[in-house]
Amino acid sequence: MDALTTAATPHPGGLGIFWFFLIGVLWIGYFFLEGFDFGVGILMPFLAKDDLDRRLLINAIGPTWDGNEVWLLTAGGAMFAAFPLWYASVFSGFYLALFLILVALIVRGMAFEFRGKRDSAQWRLGWDLSIIVGSFLPALLWGVAFADFLHGVPIVHGGTWVGGFFSLVKPYALLGGLATLSLFTLHGATFLGLKTTGDLHARAHQAATVIAPVAFTVVTAFFAWTYLDAAHTHHEGLVPPLLPIIGLLVLASVSWLTRERMDGWAFVATGITIAAMTATMFLALYPRVLVSSHGASNDLTIVNAASQPYTLKVMTIVALIFTPFVLGYQAWSYVVFARRIHRPGAVPQEQVTNGGRDVANATN
Repeated sequence: MDALTTAATPHPGGLGIFWFFLIGVLWIGYFFLEGFDFGVGILMPFLAKDDLDRRLLINAIGPTWDGNEVWLLTAGGAMFAAFPLWYASVFSGFYLALFLILVALIVRGMAFEFRGKRDSAQWRLGWDLSIIVGSFLPALLWGVAFADFLHGVPIVHGGTWVGGFFSLVKPYALLGGLATLSLFTLHGATFLGLKTTGDLHARAHQAATVIAPVAFTVVTAFFAWTYLDAAHTHHEGLVPPLLPIIGLLVLASVSWLTRERMDGWAFVATGITIAAMTATMFLALYPRVLVSSHGASNDLTIVNAASQPYTLKVMTIVALIFTPFVLGYQAWSYVVFARRIHRPGAVPQEQVTNGGRDVANATN
């Protein structure tokens, strides 16, 4: 009987490992790109002094926010196809949290599209509030969810969920949520340092210098708790100590880089920290995909949560063919919309023209 069970158990081997780390890369890409979108939305009530400032902030991310969300769809689709049991368990137990995230993203997307449809200050303020809340909730809840993946959730054999919503709201998970919230907000501030001019640019710099030490403190606490928890459970995964150290060092440099007006490097620094934090969580998970709070025997792993080898093989071929095209197109779109934005009539920080016409001005 044991021999038959072993023979029937999927054994993805190298392809399962490949897809686990590819999904990790997809989530890094999503958090890096959508992270500054969330940060801009969260900062809107603090940086914008009038309706035109709010319009400028929206214009800063307007050409790319929907393309950034494609990374979420790709990461979720890859989880569904490569590790269906992981996907099913997450959507069973995290249903309410994921529902809130999806509603927030939908309302936020509607706000970008409908804000300028009526010439009414009250109308625009209502949609601006949707952007703020729709940015805040995902920035917080994604960190809570991924921290729960690592810390442990109430699942038993086969990924069956035996807990409730409040079993997800634990101190470690909340710290993870605060880490992503503060880091994405800082990422948004450094992005605005690249995209804005004048007073809005100065306010973005000031925000970055205020948020940077807060983000550093919270992320340091999260990294420390992650390592202590790994040592307590005798499962340290594959995380090299150098990875979070690099993340913290570059995060510590953000305040100085901002003060020195090295906007590009400040943005790169927050991006590296986001990548380091996400990679740390995935490496600490390996070879598991979802930790059970009811004992290691109930953990979902790369082996017991994976699709059949043939499915993984087909997915790999498709991914290798089409991924370069997607990456190339998105990189091209960022090059096209790399110009700074400025208030109409103001002298742009860097004069960039298209056929002799300034293309950086804000529009309604």
